[in-house]
Amino acid sequence: MKKTRFIALLFLLNLPQILWAQSASSPHMLTPWSEKVEKPIPLNQYPRPNMVRANWQNLNGSWDYAITPKLMTKPTQWNGKIRVPFPVESYLSGVEKRVGADSTLWYKRSFAIVGNLAKKRVLLHFGGVDWQSTIFLNGKEIYTHRGGYTAFSVDITPNLKAGIQELLVQVWDPSDEGKQARGKQVKKPGGIYYTPATGIWQTVWYEVVPETYVESYRVSTNIDQSTVSFQPTLKEANSQDKVAIKVLLGTKVVATKVQANGGKAITIKVPNAQLWSPNSPTLYTIQLSLVRNNQVIDKVNGYFGMRKIEIAKDEKGTNRLYLNHKPVFQYGPLDQGYWPDGVYTAPTEEALLFDIQKMKEMGFNMVRKHAKVEPERWYYHCDRLGLLVWQDMPSGFGEIVPVKDHDHSIEGDWLAKNYQDVSRDPESEKDFRDEMMGMIEQLYNFPSICVWVPFNESWGQFKTNEMLQWTKSLDSTRLVDGPSGWVDRNGGDMHDYHLYGSRLKKLPLEDKRALVIGEFGGLGYAVKGHTYSKEVWSYQGYKNSEELGAAYEKLMSEILDLKQYGYAAAVYTQLTDVETEINGLITYDRQVIKVPAEQLKKIHAQFYKKLAIPEPTH
Repeated sequence: MKKTRFIALLFLLNLPQILWAQSASSPHMLTPWSEKVEKPIPLNQYPRPNMVRANWQNLNGSWDYAITPKLMTKPTQWNGKIRVPFPVESYLSGVEKRVGADSTLWYKRSFAIVGNLAKKRVLLHFGGVDWQSTIFLNGKEIYTHRGGYTAFSVDITPNLKAGIQELLVQVWDPSDEGKQARGKQVKKPGGIYYTPATGIWQTVWYEVVPETYVESYRVSTNIDQSTVSFQPTLKEANSQDKVAIKVLLGTKVVATKVQANGGKAITIKVPNAQLWSPNSPTLYTIQLSLVRNNQVIDKVNGYFGMRKIEIAKDEKGTNRLYLNHKPVFQYGPLDQGYWPDGVYTAPTEEALLFDIQKMKEMGFNMVRKHAKVEPERWYYHCDRLGLLVWQDMPSGFGEIVPVKDHDHSIEGDWLAKNYQDVSRDPESEKDFRDEMMGMIEQLYNFPSICVWVPFNESWGQFKTNEMLQWTKSLDSTRLVDGPSGWVDRNGGDMHDYHLYGSRLKKLPLEDKRALVIGEFGGLGYAVKGHTYSKEVWSYQGYKNSEELGAAYEKLMSEILDLKQYGYAAAVYTQLTDVETEINGLITYDRQVIKVPAEQLKKIHAQFYKKLAIPEPTH
């Protein structure tokens, strides 16, 4: 929203007063990992942990870059070196420049493919490039992708030449001047909006595969029948080819099956299935092989977790979030996924893991990944450590529009009655749907993800209930938030309230949907020497760790009361400070935990205890 409209709406919602303060700042805010970026290849871990092959090569590292006028076809000269995969705006990129809607960012590097490529294919993969990217190989344009949050792959085999290959990537990203999904990226950051992340921001890599290979697979589990089903997608397979699957728990083989390729799912019984949960994140590993004439021609390794998420009624008839047939109060922080040195990109694998480990140490069992999609390794760590994930679809353009002659005096959900959805043009709607469908397909196999959040606070919210139903049709195994905060139209699996400041209150329980708090809190504390800017922003401010801890504990007692009443989940704002926003439990540089993790874990433990059901009166 435009700033004036946004502030006006905050006033109407009676949110607490914004707090600004002064603090020391430095030219660069660094993290403990800023100077530990791997050389010459940053983030050199296999980027797709649930579909692993041995024959791959990471292309991260030093590339040439140029920033040119948007209409220029190709650079005539290069500006210097950029470190991939860090956004061009970031310190770790080595560039720290803005691009904007009127310019184009170009990348160039050369590489060689070692080995015999006879009867092989070479697949070039991009984990994330924001926003529109066009790929050139050896002077020829071969592919264009729209979407900053989804991975894409290109079969570059037809365009290879002998010896050295030259790769060129053209990127255009209008940030908040465009209609694409962009999360909280704006050209003028401040408050709850942050620096853009333009260009390549996830790993670039290639792998060598056979002419016939496993392109992807979808895994679905059924804990009631103790089965797991695999739906492989094969490239250039014939009717005689077979798929062989081996399921292991640790080193023990628990099930195997071989089935002819016919496009049907392969269902396997998992005896004495061990279920996945935050307290016991059991993962089964798999070996999926493509077999021709009794010879394995392609093989990928992956994993899955046996778990079920649903809405069900507890003993009192209140809708709760059930995990594996047990009510689980889901509680965790809002996580923006920003870094002061890498913007959208964590500096190292250790850094990427740090936030998840701290959430577990603090006693959270869930996290809401807000306005961003993470690299696949982030979800892998949530899977293996046991952290439930609510995954946002990053918001796009547009603001809610008042209905003509709307009446602010209407009681109840007056936002829904008096504001209409955003009107999107066909191209914008297609881009949003394509990227959301790609996100769900890409992340489908990660068991930690339990909720999809299509819309947040009406930002770009359009065709609300149609989109919520469409999301459910894409993945019926997970819950759909409907939507998170503000304009609710009675769709989705949950009625999600944002309750900041003194607005924590009991609201009517519903028969079909669970009641959740998608955002609350925002308690701020600017730690001296650990702030990003001279200006800092918070919903409510405190002077030291002790004050913050006491205020947080008091707030948690209110959340506990709301849990007892019937709320099924809550999301605290937020995990870390981000740029000028100081609402985090951890400073932006990840140097200071504002409230000791042990104290937080003790407070949070009360949320997961079984509800005390009162004895019936006669």
